[in-house]
Amino acid sequence: MKKFEKKVVWITGASSGIGEATAYRFAEEGARLIVTALEADLLEQVVERCKAKGAPDAWALPYDLSQLDGLDDLASQAWEHFGSIDVFYNNAGISQRGTTVETEMRVIRKVMDIDYYAPVILTKNILPRMLARGGGQLVVTTSIAGRFGFPLRCAYSSAKHALYGFFETVQAEYYKDNIRVTIVCPGRVQTKISMYALEKDGRQHGKMDAGQAAGVTPQQAANKIVRAVYHKRREVLVGKKELLMAYIKQYCPGLAAKLARNIKSM
Repeated sequence: MKKFEKKVVWITGASSGIGEATAYRFAEEGARLIVTALEADLLEQVVERCKAKGAPDAWALPYDLSQLDGLDDLASQAWEHFGSIDVFYNNAGISQRGTTVETEMRVIRKVMDIDYYAPVILTKNILPRMLARGGGQLVVTTSIAGRFGFPLRCAYSSAKHALYGFFETVQAEYYKDNIRVTIVCPGRVQTKISMYALEKDGRQHGKMDAGQAAGVTPQQAANKIVRAVYHKRREVLVGKKELLMAYIKQYCPGLAAKLARNIKSM
């Protein structure tokens, strides 16, 4: 029997990168899928590939997650399509490149809207439905930048720190109600996140950072993530040697602060 047979999985940020790759892994394990991202045309391609890889059904639900007012309706559409959601993976996000002084507040707000408020609003809609049917699993992509402050990421790092606080609280409050939370903490993965990152004035960064290009592949990340979701792990770190910083921060915070000041952030 496949690991996610008869399960419904909803993934945001599923048109590329980690979201797309995990959609294919869930498809190979027999899940029925809902995939959400901004690009409707790319999502339709993902849907067809999911079906080819073994998903009994897949559905594209495009949406711009920066439009917070429509998120409750989006979540209701997702839930009602198959009548339930077993695994809800909040993966969508946007990064940032700019110093704290130079980054405009409108950029900080946009990053917080997409990376923090959107997952919170969607989760607050889906969680009561999961509780009513006896449980479910929430998965969220944070970042190693959510473990410590990272140069040129004031908004991104803030949003990712906030996700840790929110989802760890959900886990503490509802574990007894059969709600499981898996926090995905990537380091450097070969995705387009640096291409679409916002500069200090809101323009797209428009290039692949060297660190990003040297990261693990989305497929490698997806293998590790889906395995962690299956085993209902509390947290999974994904990446290479950069993940050592998470452990240095935990056990030697002073050293971590010194190292962070010298990180090559692009």
